[in-house]
Amino acid sequence: MKNISKTKIITANDLLSGEVVYLTQSGQWSLQHRDAIAFDDKSAGDTRLNEILKTDNSILGAYLADVGRSDEGQPIPVHFREIFRTIGPSNRFIGKQAA
Repeated sequence: MKNISKTKIITANDLLSGEVVYLTQSGQWSLQHRDAIAFDDKSAGDTRLNEILKTDNSILGAYLADVGRSDEGQPIPVHFREIFRTIGPSNRFIGKQAA
């Protein structure tokens, strides 16, 4: 059986740039995974995600992603897909890979 994290963050893609973004405590979108607000209660995460889906037309494909916690308490990706999304596109050097 898979070990599924109970802690979640909300991630999506920015509609204009295509960049992976993460919802922050202030309700803004950040390019940095470490800035994401973490929900230890899945129902709170689901509620916030549903609010975002109804009101924010600047993003596409928002969903809850499992995360762990660093020693400092920041969210860290735990699944390959999410780790890969923090790195950026693999086919050319744009966005995160260019930096």
